[in-house]
Amino acid sequence: MKNFKNLLFVALFFITATVLGQTKITGTVVDDTNQPLPGASVVVKGTTNGTSTDFDGKFTLNAKTNSGTLVVSFVGFKAKEVSFSSSKLNVGAIQLVEDAGALDEIVVTATSFAIDRKTPVAVSTVKASDIERKLGSQEFPEILKSTPGVYATKSGGGFGDGRINLRGFNSVNVAVMINGVPVNDMENGAVYWSNWAGLSDVTAAMQVQRGLGASKVAVPSIGGTINILSKTSDVQKGGSIITSTGNDGYQKAGFTLSTGLMDNGFAATVSFAKIEGEGYIDGTQFKGYNYFVNLSKELNENHKLSLTSFGAPQRHGQRQNRSTIETYRNAESGNKFNPDWGYKNGQVVHIEDNFYHKSQTSLNHYWTMSDKTSLSTAAYVSWGSGGGGGTAGDNTSLFNVRIGGDDQPVDLDNIVEINQANGADGSEAILRASFNDHVWYGVLSTFNTELSDSFNLVAGVDWRSYTGKHYREVTDLLGGQFFLDDSDINNPNAALQVGDKYSYYNDGNVGWLGFFGQLEYDADSFNAFVSTSFQNTSYQRVDYFQYTPDSDLRTSDKYSFQGYSIKGGANYNLDSYNNIFANIGYFERPADFDAVFTNFNNVDINEDAENQKIFSVELGYGLRGEKFAANVNLYRTKWSDRTFTETVPSFVSGQDDFTANILGVDAIHQGAEFDFTYKPSDKLTVTGMLSLGDWKWDNDILDTPIFDGDQNLVATVDLLIKDLKVADAAQTTAALGFLYKFWDKTSITVDYNYFANLYADFNVLGSANFTETGEVKEESERIDNTWKAPNYSTFDASLRHGFSLGQFDATVTARINNIFDTEYIADATDADDPLVYFGFGRTYNLGLKINF
Repeated sequence: MKNFKNLLFVALFFITATVLGQTKITGTVVDDTNQPLPGASVVVKGTTNGTSTDFDGKFTLNAKTNSGTLVVSFVGFKAKEVSFSSSKLNVGAIQLVEDAGALDEIVVTATSFAIDRKTPVAVSTVKASDIERKLGSQEFPEILKSTPGVYATKSGGGFGDGRINLRGFNSVNVAVMINGVPVNDMENGAVYWSNWAGLSDVTAAMQVQRGLGASKVAVPSIGGTINILSKTSDVQKGGSIITSTGNDGYQKAGFTLSTGLMDNGFAATVSFAKIEGEGYIDGTQFKGYNYFVNLSKELNENHKLSLTSFGAPQRHGQRQNRSTIETYRNAESGNKFNPDWGYKNGQVVHIEDNFYHKSQTSLNHYWTMSDKTSLSTAAYVSWGSGGGGGTAGDNTSLFNVRIGGDDQPVDLDNIVEINQANGADGSEAILRASFNDHVWYGVLSTFNTELSDSFNLVAGVDWRSYTGKHYREVTDLLGGQFFLDDSDINNPNAALQVGDKYSYYNDGNVGWLGFFGQLEYDADSFNAFVSTSFQNTSYQRVDYFQYTPDSDLRTSDKYSFQGYSIKGGANYNLDSYNNIFANIGYFERPADFDAVFTNFNNVDINEDAENQKIFSVELGYGLRGEKFAANVNLYRTKWSDRTFTETVPSFVSGQDDFTANILGVDAIHQGAEFDFTYKPSDKLTVTGMLSLGDWKWDNDILDTPIFDGDQNLVATVDLLIKDLKVADAAQTTAALGFLYKFWDKTSITVDYNYFANLYADFNVLGSANFTETGEVKEESERIDNTWKAPNYSTFDASLRHGFSLGQFDATVTARINNIFDTEYIADATDADDPLVYFGFGRTYNLGLKINF
């Protein structure tokens, strides 16, 4: 025992001597716009002792000498040397300047990060300057359209209605994270980009990790992960004013103010903007606001608190219904034709619209427990309120009566006259809204410790509680006195007024508890990781319309489902220029909410809903030269027992779209990707990519239920879809981009994008024939490959010029999308005469930013 005490004393002595012999150096690395550079390298000159900056661009480095020189570098920027000494251990903000002769890349670190030539995943990153240069009045996901494996469109063309597919997977199966916090809907996994329409103003960088990704949290990253990192507030005092204008009445104005890091350790940033316009598509007028607030406080050298809140309340008209190609050809407004709007008393009325406000507020605590151990915890809450409009009534065919020809707006005054004439019989046709409110609480805590010089352990917990409230509400009686409805068993034959609920009213309660862990190995040229996660998801449904308050069925039991994942990967740097990597993973994801409550009631419960099973493997090669860099990736993902909900065009004229609750689908997604960056001179940068996908369904599905807009079962069909191509995304894409810098702050960008092998979504009803009442009258037929849209390509360009405006720095950005006004089909549903959305023609945007 005595010898043990002596050994312990000696060990403590050497540990203490080592710690006391180290000098702790701190600082922050920023770019030339004073935004943090996460992932920048900080090394003591002449040694291999170094570190990387964190999410906020901060670093802490233990040096073995009391003085020396730091070498700070970041790919795409000129390296900088900074001296330190015992009297100057906090070196402050180190500003790096972009290097026109270096490859223009960025490495992002956050809760889920990827580091070039280290993390074995396929990754692409867009910096804030590129977002400002390329976004203009496009939808936020569209700035990623030159990324391998990405297909982004505006969908129907309403403000914020854009969508993104990654390796053939839609946003339901692409994890979207903002500052490391998941934002995919807890019930169906969807992401609605209109909720984040203003996020581009405060984004420091956006990283796309394809395939398994580097996320340690148990999120549904089947296709990949999109990590959006917002700007922070503690770098420098100042702000900016922005204003922009564009086609079809587009107007935007806003500001950002920051206190910088004050002497008391407090910093704050506030950003606000307003946006409005007529919309490129007929009847899609929009108005929205976005706000961002970040408050941070350095309590001491080991503890920091940061409070962030942001949101983007908006309302916009939509084009929800596709039309045939001939309809657009014959329409007065051509490809801008929208059947979902009209006039009432001389005013525009959006028959289909979207209105929503989703806020997200998080309190983050960063705790540096020791030189090797840290704990990061985010407690967050999200409130969402709003929904989308549509029609209802016994005679919705009245919405087919238009002012003039079939290509003109709906004559709502005609409906008003008919409803007024009905008097005591109530309205025959009305406008309604489907609401999807929610309250979401969560805590995400991540523990990170260095076990040794080579091994690092990351572990954490992910807890979420979500309640979604779903109901329909009368929004306009269109001249009638009331609207009769018998959907509420507690209030049969109700005479409804504006604001009353009808059709359905239910809550979806989702609970989530996940644990994750990752062991990382880091050597000079070899990096590897293995990670695992486990999550328990519980679903419960409360129905206020189909059951009485005293019914045992009003609130269902809770049904729990377990999922897990295990994945690993390794990267080997062959030399200073070449690296190879591989990753492999298998995970089981609990079935979606609708796969448990398959028939929208609390009786028909699928208690044994199958987990969705995903197996994925990827190989990659990277080349990094002085002027040329390239990546090649090969991937294959097998997805079994997939569940999803498909929109189905109604077979009854004037009725809302139906939905198909599809269970047990298998799919195979495989392909190859290539991208490169080439800088032949200090002024010119050339980028390019080629993505070849082969995505198809792998089995037939029997007994698929079809529901109408009021969640009533109307039919059951067989889907004979084996070997059918997966739709909704171009399986072949290519891009070529040129960035030429005339002067230090003046540049022009030209981007060419090519899209091919875009298949129409299969028509769920296309394999069966129906009577007028919806009864299937013939056996289902096998669906051949669906209609394929014509291949197309577009050119975009932007001109950016920086100049001095008095004592302020200013930047003007001019952006033109689809320069040659190319006509193309961006979205389609299969039919004898396919229903399509045409993409936007030529659009433009002119913006001014003044920094102070």
